[in-house]
Amino acid sequence: MSNAILVVGGGFSGLTAALEAAEVGYDVFIVEKSPFLGGRVAQLNKYFPKLCPPSCGLEIQFQRIKKNPRIKFFTQATVASVKGNAGNYTVGVRLEPRHTAPNSADLGLLASSLEGETDSEFEFGMGKRKALYLSAPFAFPSRYVLDKTDLGKADQIKLAKSAFISLNEEPKTIELSVASIVLATGWKPYDVTNLTNLGAGDIPNCISNMQLERLASPHGPTSGAIQRPSDGEAPRKIAFVQCAGSRDENHLNFCSYICCMASLKQAAYVREQYPNAEITIYYIDLRTPGRYENFRNKVVNDSRIRLVKGKVAGVEADEITGDVILEVEDAVKGTKRKVRHDLVVLATGMQPSLSGEDNPFGVTLDADGFIVDGEEKGIFAAGCAKQPLDVMRSAQSGTSAAMKAIQTVRGR
Repeated sequence: MSNAILVVGGGFSGLTAALEAAEVGYDVFIVEKSPFLGGRVAQLNKYFPKLCPPSCGLEIQFQRIKKNPRIKFFTQATVASVKGNAGNYTVGVRLEPRHTAPNSADLGLLASSLEGETDSEFEFGMGKRKALYLSAPFAFPSRYVLDKTDLGKADQIKLAKSAFISLNEEPKTIELSVASIVLATGWKPYDVTNLTNLGAGDIPNCISNMQLERLASPHGPTSGAIQRPSDGEAPRKIAFVQCAGSRDENHLNFCSYICCMASLKQAAYVREQYPNAEITIYYIDLRTPGRYENFRNKVVNDSRIRLVKGKVAGVEADEITGDVILEVEDAVKGTKRKVRHDLVVLATGMQPSLSGEDNPFGVTLDADGFIVDGEEKGIFAAGCAKQPLDVMRSAQSGTSAAMKAIQTVRGR
């Protein structure tokens, strides 16, 4: 029987779990569905608790993976089947083709020469990418991926001439023998287009919190300039709408834990770029647990940042100026009024990635899609697959899951 551990998900908690197990002598397989490791952290401009750029923490993790021969990872990979029981699993993994040669040369010039472009998933539709791409300068593995979807004929001809491109590569399935499994499948931003009452998807200058992260990132679609999508202008009056789809029985019936801190952090982004900007945060409850209370106090003491306790009842656009007009209920004053803003940021919550997806692991999901069992089978949930967490607590959860997975191996 194998002593290996399978980690499903290559985000921060998954990487932590894999490294913790490998560095004490266990073979580890990482299965990640996207072309690159790093998960949601890779899409952030900065993350708590130190407000580091994602490259800071992730590059350390990537270097540790490179140097550890006990870790083998598969990207563009999904678990198709799980057979067996605790201590003895056979896992079928489907590998989608990357269409580029292993250890291939820098394909940047070839990529930039392609004519076609499509909306970038990494940029949440705020920017474009070529069919041949890296998601970010620090992407790992640093190997281009080719998306053949909607690939034009001229680009196909150009790519076919390259010795580093394999247009005919097919998907394949492999089997892994493992003793235990860590499910670090992470989270996805709640689909903002469901929030039609808040203008999401219809009003250009009404964006999600993750879209703002990409605008603020120096590697994002605007090279770090926070600007209005409609006209590229610098916003002067910005609103953050908390609990956009969270704590709502019609959407996400729970608190996503991170959204209040994310908005306070993003308010600081705006103030750094635009010292004269006016910011209003509309909230139901402002939740900043533990050490984050100090950061909250620093931000809310800024005279140009206002906190308004109340719900946003409606959103409309000024078709001439592109401004966004919010209908706001002030719970303290007991009033309702309309307020004009240049840019509105919806603090959308985190939804577990397994919600609404295939579940070949045989674990139970609660009504919201979080994993609630599996430990008796040698399957352990980590990070946001289990509950909403910030990056630091996701890493701690990954360590905990790794220790439990090791105990399963040793206890057979």
